Amino acid sequence: MTGIYGQIAFVIWRESMEALLIVGILHAWLTHHAGSEAIATGRRFLWGGVAAGLAAALLLALVILSFASLLEGDREDYFQIGMAGFAALLIMQMVVWMRRHGRELKQDLERGARRAVAGGNWWSLFFLAMIAIAREGSETVVFLYGILGSAGKTSLAGSVAAVGAGFALAGAAFWLLQICARRFPWGIFFRVTEILLLMLAASLVMTALDRAIGLDLVSPLGGPLWDTSWLLDDGGPLGGFVAAITGYRSRPDLTSVFVYVSFWLVAAALLRARQPQPSARLS
Repeated sequence: MTGIYGQIAFVIWRESMEALLIVGILHAWLTHHAGSEAIATGRRFLWGGVAAGLAAALLLALVILSFASLLEGDREDYFQIGMAGFAALLIMQMVVWMRRHGRELKQDLERGARRAVAGGNWWSLFFLAMIAIAREGSETVVFLYGILGSAGKTSLAGSVAAVGAGFALAGAAFWLLQICARRFPWGIFFRVTEILLLMLAASLVMTALDRAIGLDLVSPLGGPLWDTSWLLDDGGPLGGFVAAITGYRSRPDLTSVFVYVSFWLVAAALLRARQPQPSARLS
């Protein structure tokens, strides 16, 4: 179960970091490139857009929970399996998008802020911030529902603690990165989190597959191909944590191995489709 809370904390940390970076880029540009009156006005619209983006993400969460509450029996299980799979696909899409467009992210945001200030069109700044934060927030909602829905029973206190830990880590990390922004290896940061996100996506795929097999939607092909439970049992505390983070299975059947290997082959093919580019810096 601790692995589930680790997943929650990681998702909150990673998505909050990206949201903070976006807001930080826009806020820093306003502070250094706009007049005093424009700074005050721009900040109001910037933070208004942040609030609107968070509200949009919260609305999505309420819609998903409301829809799930209307489902009964196996239908709810099917919905949770589908959401877990969708979350995995969304993570892969996000990683590929960041790999291909991360370099231009800072320039695109600053270009949008420049146009808004130059034309006095503050609502464009508002919508720029709102769309960026709504995207990060919506991704977080889908990821968390996929994690919690596929995990079965979880402790409310543990989930809240994991969310709080994720926000705290994001805030501390963002503060630290602001201090050493010019020297921090942003490329390494995004590459490491890429790998962690893909492992999370693989874990979601495997959890969805396990539930599909349990509901007889998918048939396992034969018995276990190997047994490494003597080394790391995915039912134990440490093995369960590794399984929740990476999708590891100590006694996998052929179906599980095929799905797991296929996931990583597809991820590798998508990431190698275009040469990787260094991610944006805050400097």
